[in-house]
Amino acid sequence: MKNKVLVTGGAGYIGSHVVRQLGEMNYDVVVYDNCSTGSPTSVLHGELIIGDLADTEHLYQVFAKHQFSAVLHFAASLRVPESVVRPLDYYANNTRNTLNLLRCCNVMGVNQIIFSSTAAVYGEVGENPVTELVPTQPINPYGRSKLMSEWLIQDYAATSSLRYVILRYFNVAGAEPGGRLGQMSPNATHLIAAACDAALDRKSAMQIFGTDFSTPDGTGIRDYIHVEDLATAHLDALRYLEENGKSQILNCGYGQGYSVREVIERVKAISGVDFPVIETDRRPGDPACVTACADKIHKVLDWQPKYNDLDQIVYTTLAWKNYLQSKN
Repeated sequence: MKNKVLVTGGAGYIGSHVVRQLGEMNYDVVVYDNCSTGSPTSVLHGELIIGDLADTEHLYQVFAKHQFSAVLHFAASLRVPESVVRPLDYYANNTRNTLNLLRCCNVMGVNQIIFSSTAAVYGEVGENPVTELVPTQPINPYGRSKLMSEWLIQDYAATSSLRYVILRYFNVAGAEPGGRLGQMSPNATHLIAAACDAALDRKSAMQIFGTDFSTPDGTGIRDYIHVEDLATAHLDALRYLEENGKSQILNCGYGQGYSVREVIERVKAISGVDFPVIETDRRPGDPACVTACADKIHKVLDWQPKYNDLDQIVYTTLAWKNYLQSKN
């Protein structure tokens, strides 16, 4: 058995894929999750402890009981429009709770952390693809809450033995090809999941939020990364820290952008369903185009993605959604 690691938010969409890969690599895994959005059935390896990062007394008890070598921190709120109308909730759940976690790491001597961050820290960028050196200017509370968490980690690391890898996700989609894991939320807001819901008649229509962006077809352009490749990046980051690698901030994406219209057309083609599409106004806080420069993660972690294909992302999402539908 390898080292024992704590995974906060490990019952959620991305966290559960990482937990599965950790278990398959013989890590001793403890998942800490309040299951407000995650599902206990998604935890396929290790021990699940139901708890909230706001409950510091419980959190300290968990740290005291287990001798963690590292923490992988996923637990967070992540919907941009929701953050605009409920900013204090986002600063509480994302930023304050990261502080709570770091205090536990400090007291208990845990000096390795992998943090789930986001491309939203960049904001409305003037250049694409985005490198890690682009100034961070988030345009919504979600992005700001995550950037503040990054600052907390960096400032603490500057005065301690903590080493970190901050992974800035671009748009995560897809499901585990074996059909065991995927996004459990009944009201998916991410584009590919929502389009697949429309194709399977799980929702009446698909919405396009904004058709007047400064892009070739007027809709927003994003870089989509398969959840399995993203999970592998976390294991690569953990091995890197275990081998005494220096602290890093790394983009997680493929460097290929697709517009909302392009994604919807691929879902229609693959599913064979011409579902209704409703065009509506932009959502607050949405930038026009964000794609990743992933050169650094390839170089530093020797990350080798296996699912860099939009059709593969759509196929695995549709298969997972079909599975969920068959269970209901």
